[in-house]
Amino acid sequence: MASVRIGTIAAVPEDAGTTFEVNGRKIAVFRVDGAFYALDDACSHDDASLGEGEVDADELCVACPRHGALFDLETGKARTLPAYKPVAVYKAWAAGDELFIEY
Repeated sequence: MASVRIGTIAAVPEDAGTTFEVNGRKIAVFRVDGAFYALDDACSHDDASLGEGEVDADELCVACPRHGALFDLETGKARTLPAYKPVAVYKAWAAGDELFIEY
């Protein structure tokens, strides 16, 4: 896997997500308590953008904006129906003001 600079940390608000395109693939990056999490952007149930979903900082999950399925930010595992398949996760981190993922 390669490390890829995807933008700046300012692009990802606290307790929210932003979608980035990396080599033709959409990846949602979330910031919770200063830590960064990266998942495939598409919900495994209905292809909605997880980057547009609501983040639950206490539970470390994001809700699909279309049908409300919850996905774990650390593992990508679907926590609730209607999704049952996980989404891919990527290592995400900041170096200075820059944001990187391992892809």
